[in-house]
Formats: sequence, structure tokens, C-alpha cells
Amino acid sequence: MNKLPQITIAFWIMKICATTLGETAGDLLSMTMKIGYGFSSIILISFFIVVLVIQLFTKKHHPIIFWSVILATSTAGTTMSDFMDRTLELGYAFGSSILVSLLIVTLVIWKATEKSLSVTNIKSLRGELFYWTAILFSNTLGTALGDFLADNSGLGFAGGALLIGSLLILIVIGYYFTKISYVILFWFAFVLTRPFGATFGDLLTKPTEQDGLNFGTAGSSLILFGALVILIIFSIINISKEKKKVYSNNEN
Repeated sequence: MNKLPQITIAFWIMKICATTLGETAGDLLSMTMKIGYGFSSIILISFFIVVLVIQLFTKKHHPIIFWSVILATSTAGTTMSDFMDRTLELGYAFGSSILVSLLIVTLVIWKATEKSLSVTNIKSLRGELFYWTAILFSNTLGTALGDFLADNSGLGFAGGALLIGSLLILIVIGYYFTKISYVILFWFAFVLTRPFGATFGDLLTKPTEQDGLNFGTAGSSLILFGALVILIIFSIINISKEKKKVYSNNEN
């Protein structure tokens, strides 16, 4: 049975919610709790490995497990990006270029070995490992891009979110009105939703004098976690309804 969700509007809403939560939760751990980027990255990568192993050993799609891995890649990506850009002083631009290169290499090797970049139906363990590696790199890249737009580009948090949101609208238009590969559009959207989440997360947490809404990392994380839990519950209910529908059709 397929272990990945269908790519629907609900998927993208949950993705943005999870990546925004990843931004606020990562900052809560590394900055608010003052654990630091390096040690926070170790903690969150360990969590990512644990939930990833659980995901790899499942036989079908479980929304709680799947979105736990997505959230783990997002929180770990936040602290790893900050560690590269700030602690190692690589800078947002250079850090982003490294992550772009890693993502492209992952996708190229994935395509060469699996002959497909499907994001809805992966048949092998190796393909699933490529999938999650690409997601980890894309979420880490998104943090660097989001911070670059918010801090270095002069756009600010709201301006950065507006720019990324506009690019996402163009991808939606491309999906419905062009013949561009859906897989290519998916990965562009997946990468861009991460900086959208990063800039939106900064918009929620930063003080008003920095053009933020001043909810703080703890308050924002709590709000986003509650929203994600509600969305996951709806996802589980929908899957249950689909199973009952299939069972009913088979009975008839």
C-alpha cells in the first residue's frame, strides 16, 4: 500500500503549517531556551532519525507518522540552517547555494537510480530514503532563503512572505494551465513553502518594532501545533471515510 499522501490543497495547507511550526519551534529550542544552534541540531536530527525509522517500517500511510517526519525535517532544517549561516558564518547566500547544490544532486541521483521522482507512489526503500533526504535539504534550504529575504533583501518579514506567496501562485497557475511536469512543480512548491513558512513564522514571533506580530516563539508554536493537530485529525477522518467507501463498493 502507498505510504505517501495524495497531493491536494489540504496537503499544502498542512505543509505550510508544519514548516511554519518548524521555524518557531526550532527558534524556541535554539534561541528562546538558549540551547544553541549546534546542540539543538543534534537533538532535532536525532528526533528526525527516530521518526524516519518508524516511517520506513510502516506498510501504509499514517498521517501522524508522516507529518511527524515532515515536522522533524522542518525543525532540524531551521537549526541546521542557522548553524551554517550564523555559527559557521557562511552567510545566507553561500549557505543557500550549498543547500541548493545538495538538493539538486539528491534529485539527480534519485532520478538516475529509481528512474522516477514520483512523490505519491514510491515502491522501494531506496526511493523513500531519497524522498526524505530531498525533503530535509529542501526544508533546510527554505530556512536560509527565508532568512535571506527577511534580513538581507530589505523586504522584511511581510515582504518576504508576500514575494514567496506570489511565486507559489505562479506555480498553481503553471499546474492548471501549462504542461510543465507536475513533479518539477511539486519540488519548486515544496522548496518555496519552506521560506514562506520561515518568513511567516518570523512575522508571528518577532516584536512589533521589527514588523512582527509579537506572539513569541512559544505562543506561535502552540498555536501552530494546535492547528496542525486539527488538520491531521481531519486527514485521518477522511482516510477512514475513503476506506469505508472502498469496502462498501467491494461488498456491492
